[in-house]
Amino acid sequence: METIYAIGDIHGRYDKLCALMDKIDIDLDSEMLVFLGDYIDRGPQSFEVVDYLIDLRKRHPNTVFLKGNHEEMFEKYISGEDRLTYLFNGGQQTLDSYMSRSRETDEPLIPAQHLAFFKSLMMYYETENYIFVHAGLQKNVPLAKQKSEDLLWIRKKFIESGHDFGKPVVFGHTPLPEPLLQPNKIGIDTGAVYGNKLTCIRLPDLVFYSA
Repeated sequence: METIYAIGDIHGRYDKLCALMDKIDIDLDSEMLVFLGDYIDRGPQSFEVVDYLIDLRKRHPNTVFLKGNHEEMFEKYISGEDRLTYLFNGGQQTLDSYMSRSRETDEPLIPAQHLAFFKSLMMYYETENYIFVHAGLQKNVPLAKQKSEDLLWIRKKFIESGHDFGKPVVFGHTPLPEPLLQPNKIGIDTGAVYGNKLTCIRLPDLVFYSA
């Protein structure tokens, strides 16, 4: 079974991302990284987080980046489809991060490679032994037919479900004081942006790292 490192919601905490990555002893040539989404908003350094992840992908092309609900809100803000929801959910901190960098360089507010990064994000990722998703799944719905609203936003119905999804579902989105380990699911959003730790799990041996 291949070794996979999955990392929970970062939310602009570049400091914790760097500290966590320093702790992970990963072989970038043979082991996989999966990020579960919500790279931006609420924290102070969303630009730096995204820039770091883009560089990481260049060095380790097999890294998987999932979309979170905050990336979806950001896209709707940029397109003008829905600006208020984004601002009500910590988006101003992301805009401040990008504006600070833009004033220093006279480049566009959102660099082209950042826009390309957001557009490249996957809704879910499945391996032989795990399903990775930002928020969770609806029971009795095939993976390919899951609604994006559930993949990005579901909480209580998934968290409280004992349904067998065929393989353990590794997810973020719902901040918890400690990782959630159940036979059908593994939750690793431990509220880094709220003063708690940023968490990574190494699979299949269930080793945790935090910063």
